[in-house]
Amino acid sequence: MVGPIGDPHAAHGSDEREAYEHHLGIFEQVIAPACEKYGITAVRADGIAHAGDINEQICQHVVESDLVVADVSGGNPNVMYELGLRHITGKPTIHIGEAGQLPFDIASIRTIRYQRTRSHLAGARKEIESALEAGLRDGFELLTPARVLRGLQGSEGSASVSAVGDDGEEEDENAPGLLDDFAVIEDGLDEMTADMEAITKAIETIGAMTEQSCTELLDLTQKDAPMNARLAGVARYAEKISAPAGELHSVSNAFAQRMVTLDTGVRAALGLIEMTPPEERGEGAEEFLEQLMSLDEAAQHGLAQVGSFGASVAAMVRVSRHFRKPAKEISAGVKQLTSAITRMEGWAAKARELAGSATD
Repeated sequence: MVGPIGDPHAAHGSDEREAYEHHLGIFEQVIAPACEKYGITAVRADGIAHAGDINEQICQHVVESDLVVADVSGGNPNVMYELGLRHITGKPTIHIGEAGQLPFDIASIRTIRYQRTRSHLAGARKEIESALEAGLRDGFELLTPARVLRGLQGSEGSASVSAVGDDGEEEDENAPGLLDDFAVIEDGLDEMTADMEAITKAIETIGAMTEQSCTELLDLTQKDAPMNARLAGVARYAEKISAPAGELHSVSNAFAQRMVTLDTGVRAALGLIEMTPPEERGEGAEEFLEQLMSLDEAAQHGLAQVGSFGASVAAMVRVSRHFRKPAKEISAGVKQLTSAITRMEGWAAKARELAGSATD
């Protein structure tokens, strides 16, 4: 069992002691009973009885054990390192994690989620039991990192060579390849495209409302309307843009989160395409590269539009307190979008490079 351990010697009431008690409870109430049901002995690092270098023993267990159950709650660095070692082996691994505490890096991998209540812990134990039953009966499915590694290793040989399973039987030549496994990534890119369209719509809505309100405020100024009337006009404008500003922030946040979640998979796919001769890539690879380039172009256009709002946020706040909330939403959206697009530029640059090599 891989997961956070905490400190059993820490003072009572301290975060380290509470973490120890919590994760010990997860092990004793959820993981160990589920494993025992199928005759599997579950071991935690602090339960290794043999003398020796604990780090070496942990790595040995991580690499050689028949099964690893990993609690990824909070993205503990030691856990993520050990989990990376495990993924490379391609051996059976089950992910569990506390709801709301899952790291984005592995959010695309199926994870059994639990909450700190008796009923939810019992439900998590049953889900682990079901996963064990299905895995022991039908075989455990390779996780994406293992498929990536095996795909890269296989690409060093002839593309026409058939794979042979552990039982010595030849596997189906028409079995899904690595690019087929990345269908989930393409779905994620489609969702990002939809996010970008929503961002553009929010920007256009704010722009239209701004133009309309500017005309109204200019008219009030030309008529030398009293300051209260002008302030009322400003308040109406701020109220109008509050909803689209909130939408801009919300969608930009979703866009940025998808970016983080997909980054590792997209880079792995680009690496595989790079290792594959252009004439052997197929239409799927070309469409994937085109999708990355198109998404980047749309995002750059959206960033140029939203940037103009970001530049005027400070000035809006100085005009009236009514602008504080929408200005905050717009500013946060600009920052999230800018950060995400910076990472996307790397995808698109590599995609253009690979697309160019295919036409040379």
